Amino acid sequence: MTASDKSFGHDPDLPTMATPYVPPPPVGPRSHMRSLGFSDPFRWLARGLKDMRQHPGIALFYGLSFWGMAQVLAWVFKHKPEYTLTWVSGCLLLGPFLAMGLYEVSRKLERGERPELASSILCWHPHLRSMSMLVLVLMVLELLWGRASLVAFAVFFNTGMPSTTGVIEAVFNPQNIEFLVVYLSVGGIFAASVYGLSVVSIPMILDRDTDAITAVLTSLRVVFSSPAVMLLWGLLLTVMVLSALWPWALGIVVVGPWLGHASWHAYRGSVEWEECAEEAVTLGS
Repeated sequence: MTASDKSFGHDPDLPTMATPYVPPPPVGPRSHMRSLGFSDPFRWLARGLKDMRQHPGIALFYGLSFWGMAQVLAWVFKHKPEYTLTWVSGCLLLGPFLAMGLYEVSRKLERGERPELASSILCWHPHLRSMSMLVLVLMVLELLWGRASLVAFAVFFNTGMPSTTGVIEAVFNPQNIEFLVVYLSVGGIFAASVYGLSVVSIPMILDRDTDAITAVLTSLRVVFSSPAVMLLWGLLLTVMVLSALWPWALGIVVVGPWLGHASWHAYRGSVEWEECAEEAVTLGS
């Protein structure tokens, strides 16, 4: 080290200037949120109905599966209410895998391929890791929802825990108005959370083979980019499902697969993919 270096406190073994950090370029396709209008949810429903009509046999299989789940849940609630939450958790575990089969049918129709029932049933297998992580997140939310509901019952319910035969009358008793407001508020928060996390995440996993975290974040981006339209879509889903539950949940045989197909088109209508340059060159060659 020379005298001049020492005088200025400079060490020649160290670089004179730190190299600024430059982040690497994004790898793979990037997603962009499409601009949505209030007519889009009805367009998704129309396209879902068209897909269902093209392969009614496949739709009937999934519709009967959804109906069977609803019947078992109703039986458990009536005869073994203490196991209701357990069966709801099971439905939350099985439901996304059934819906994924409907997404696969719509995906193949969109690509001009002929869907088959067997391939739609097994379409989740290549995406098992991402699906398992997403289902785990949904189950945790559902369990927290159940715990919060029990707390609401314990703190705000004023007429004693209702029996399964008089639950409607007990809940809407004027003495339980405070409970009803709290219960619906808590349920609304958790329902909105589940909806926001899953509205496009499952079809995205099927379409892009992405990880669960990326799919969930994209789903939330869709909701926050068009909150009014996605609120309308959520209300349509809720009204149609509730309407299909009477009588004896027979309507779910049609509404279940219909909404499954429509949810695929909701994803395709909400998310646009920008292919990376390398992939575009590969596709063009």
